[in-house]
Amino acid sequence: KLGDTQAETIRKIQQAFGDDTMGVTQIKKWFHRFKDGRMSGDSEQRSGRPSTNRNADIIEKVRTLIMGDRRLTIREVADGVGISRGSANTILTEDLGMRRVAAKFVPKLLSPEQQHLRLEVAQDVLEFANRDPEFLKTVITGDELWVYGYDPETKVQASQWKHPTSPRPKRARQVRSNVKAILTTFFRLSGPELWDARNWQLHHNNAPAHSAHLIQGFLAKHGIPQVRQAPYSPDMAPCDFWLFPRLKTLLKGCRFDSHKDTIHHAMAQLHAIPKGAFQNCFQRWKDR
Repeated sequence: KLGDTQAETIRKIQQAFGDDTMGVTQIKKWFHRFKDGRMSGDSEQRSGRPSTNRNADIIEKVRTLIMGDRRLTIREVADGVGISRGSANTILTEDLGMRRVAAKFVPKLLSPEQQHLRLEVAQDVLEFANRDPEFLKTVITGDELWVYGYDPETKVQASQWKHPTSPRPKRARQVRSNVKAILTTFFRLSGPELWDARNWQLHHNNAPAHSAHLIQGFLAKHGIPQVRQAPYSPDMAPCDFWLFPRLKTLLKGCRFDSHKDTIHHAMAQLHAIPKGAFQNCFQRWKDR
């Protein structure tokens, strides 16, 4: 309407808005639109479904759909509700606060009876520990672990930093060596006087080697009391949730030529763990 040329219009807009000015290409597009008779700066109506569908009704439809089958993909949710995949992803992650995860692997899914027994055992041990401050000092816990002449590193251990332009590192698939030894470990919170005074209790997990009739008969014959352990609960045994994962991490990726070297290095790593770490392990056991 002012009769300005395109260049004059661009200059005036840049002077008026400064750093907040839209790009020159966009200014040119709008210049030609208004020159052709356009009177409004609002976006025109377009065919097809809208770019966003985040009203309460659509969100509730997505919620109902995903609660009916949590394995649906973003595409299946979008097609089922009639929205774009971007809108479906936004509704799931922002409006419903959900994220897609893989199922956590556990050794065994416990039955309701086993879950009840697990709770009962945990409450009993915790009650003993709270009632008697000396209880944990009377416990000797232990287990067995296979150590290998070579055990490949985990994916996380083998990861490394790289520049965007550098090639991704490669490694060949490797397997455990046939050279192996079994490491049997027992440890306690207090000093060696417990063994001499016979004032101690044995704790180990419910592996077949521990729960076998022969072993249970031997322990009963020699009057060795045991701390109860819930079935299929390695996360409640100090060796399983702390000591052995730590030892395995230290030994992975190391090569030992013989059975003797394997045992020597495994024992060296075991002895290198500070005594305070073993003591803290018992407190972690109680806190679990």
